[in-house]
Amino acid sequence: MSTTQSERLRGLLEPLVSAEQLDLEEIEVSRAGRRRVLRIIVDSDEGVELDACAELSRAISQKLDETDAMGEDEYVLEVSSPGADRPLTEHRHYVRATGRLVKLHLREDGELVARILAVDEDGLDLEVPGVKGRKPTSRRIAFGEIARARVEIEFNRKDKKEEEA
Repeated sequence: MSTTQSERLRGLLEPLVSAEQLDLEEIEVSRAGRRRVLRIIVDSDEGVELDACAELSRAISQKLDETDAMGEDEYVLEVSSPGADRPLTEHRHYVRATGRLVKLHLREDGELVARILAVDEDGLDLEVPGVKGRKPTSRRIAFGEIARARVEIEFNRKDKKEEEA
């Protein structure tokens, strides 16, 4: 997708997404056979419900039908929330991952798996799990030290709602 088309789509769709109190995370146009696929990824601090995606999809579809932003070729529109394996790239991604276990690829110190305890403008306060029965330790990582980061899926961890009950 050309930068011009990407910018044009973002300018066209961002107000619709913002009106739903969502963040426009990604716009991707790809080929699927003879058709194109337009993927719109949205998120919020509270997550995104299926009904919100469906409602937003209808609004985006109507807006795209009113304009020539996608041209004359057929396309399929997909509106969804980011997957659990989405990379953490923005400050807000780290804030939303507070309390979660993350895998950090550090620029100089290799890999680190830890739980995000707090996020500020400069970096992360982490709890590094103890090894072989040892207690967890605290660690501070500046954003500049992080090459890549991703949430680790935990199947046995209670979520916030379960812990509050």
